[in-house]
Amino acid sequence: MIQVPRDDRSVIGQWWWTVDRWSLGAILAIMAFGVMLTLAASPPAAERIGADSFIFAKRQFMFLPLALLVMLGISLASPRHVRRLALVVFCGSIVLLAATFVIGIEIKGARRWISVPGLSSVQPSEFVKPSLAVISAWLLAQSRTERRAPGYLMSTVLVGGVLALLVMQPDLGMSVVVASVWAVQLFVVGLPMWVAGFGAVAGAAGMVGAYFLFSHVRSRFDRFLDPTSGDNYQVNTSLEAFMNGSLFGRGPGEGTVKAQLPDAHTDFVMAVAGEEFGLVVCLMILALFAFVTLRSMSRASKETSLFITLAATGLAVQFGLQAAINMASTIQLIPAKGMTLPFISYGGSSALAMAICVGMLLSLTREHAGLREAV
Repeated sequence: MIQVPRDDRSVIGQWWWTVDRWSLGAILAIMAFGVMLTLAASPPAAERIGADSFIFAKRQFMFLPLALLVMLGISLASPRHVRRLALVVFCGSIVLLAATFVIGIEIKGARRWISVPGLSSVQPSEFVKPSLAVISAWLLAQSRTERRAPGYLMSTVLVGGVLALLVMQPDLGMSVVVASVWAVQLFVVGLPMWVAGFGAVAGAAGMVGAYFLFSHVRSRFDRFLDPTSGDNYQVNTSLEAFMNGSLFGRGPGEGTVKAQLPDAHTDFVMAVAGEEFGLVVCLMILALFAFVTLRSMSRASKETSLFITLAATGLAVQFGLQAAINMASTIQLIPAKGMTLPFISYGGSSALAMAICVGMLLSLTREHAGLREAV
């Protein structure tokens, strides 16, 4: 057990006594489940493409330690440094996001990835999410504290621009996450009810428009509402995995459905957890995500700095919402959506982007973070 004296005034000492150690422990537990499930789910996926059985596991184990270092390093930062980092990450990821239309690789009809030698591919939108949440929080806080600051307008322009790029890819799932995080921040900052009502109507109109404009969105909604209207192979196979696993699972390595699920190591990794480790372990994973999200929002609500409250709330909602979308689509509570489960699904971009998100969250929810804010 780590022993750090309370009077230790070093950077590490101050960090240890101010960081939310309960949330940190929960995040490390999620990463541990990620290691276990990567080993369980990735070999069949590798064998299907004729590669070494553990090639996906080896790649993921290269990224997870790096993600852990990034997360811990950012959690040491002050709120001002978090804001500056968010600006740098946002500018870089926006450039890459726009570049996907020129040099991006197309997968299943969408251009969301850029091929990077030695790193497979990078999904820039993963890095846009956490950085935009922090920048939007700063703009909204500035507009609230300094009445003449055009924070609301600038925040709207930034979010609108990002949503436009995401819809053009198209990536409707990521668009929903970005819009939802911004909506929560607007709610927390205290916009008039008529603005909230207008936003709700606009969001509903956007979903209806997506249904009629994008054939893959229409297909997924139709198959969700009427499973007999199309191919539901992955969802049906996922549900079969949960039924096979029952309460305590078949045991590590004993699952068979993962050999039939094309995305068992990414979008449907929870199906592997359900079959091999059972409902009990799935509920433990769900509880860990819920704990980090709710505890972070609770700590954010007690902050005296509006910027910290808005930024931490946005990051916490993003973390929890992405996990909820992944798990809900796995058990057909919502239409199928390709979205990774943070720190558990295979994916280097996702792991590093989520490390930035959680590192910022841990930094902003440190005790007396408001006193460390240099405005």
